[in-house]
Amino acid sequence: MRLLLAEDEKELSNALVAILKHSNYSIDAVYNGTDALDYALSGEYDGIILDIMMPGMDGMEVLSNIRAKGIATPVLFLTARSEIDDRIKGLDLGADDYLTKPFDMGELLARIRAMTRRKTEFSQPNLSCGNLTLDRSSYELTTPGHDALRLSSREFQMMEMLMTSPGHIVSVDNFMDHIWADGEADVNVVWVYISNLRKKLASLDSTAEIKASRGLGYSINEKS
Repeated sequence: MRLLLAEDEKELSNALVAILKHSNYSIDAVYNGTDALDYALSGEYDGIILDIMMPGMDGMEVLSNIRAKGIATPVLFLTARSEIDDRIKGLDLGADDYLTKPFDMGELLARIRAMTRRKTEFSQPNLSCGNLTLDRSSYELTTPGHDALRLSSREFQMMEMLMTSPGHIVSVDNFMDHIWADGEADVNVVWVYISNLRKKLASLDSTAEIKASRGLGYSINEKS
């Protein structure tokens, strides 16, 4: 699951990122409303966590803009505001939930699970290309006649990005921005993961293959 976190208190943001990553979420963290809107409009997210009081643009404005663009990604507000009018305004703008600071981390995780579960109920549970199927709930790759292979979190994220639109090229920068956004790895890690995934596809006798487009990135296609 990929989440966007927009929180201008960097100490709190860092703590939330650590906890969410430990819970196997992939996180993009931004610290102002302008960046939050840019990321929300350009990225594929399973959920967005928005602080209301942010520099550049407040969370209400961000939500209003993304809903106006037809983006239905679930949104959870984090805010120090507790007044009922603010809650009503946020929900009327299209927020899915509202959590007032200070909050319990366990409750935050439960609300994120509920929020993303609602989205999953309306999402395609499996992705396919050729005879290959990716189960989004179990992180497993399967082909007829073979035992399922469970992927690591990052392997799953790469395959999900590739299989969401077979034939569409995903750039190395896009992989890095969404999966290794913490900057702890260099671009060579993408090639290493692609190589491992290719071996797994071969072991499954998959009719889908991951192709490299020189200077552009990678795509998954059914073998011709």
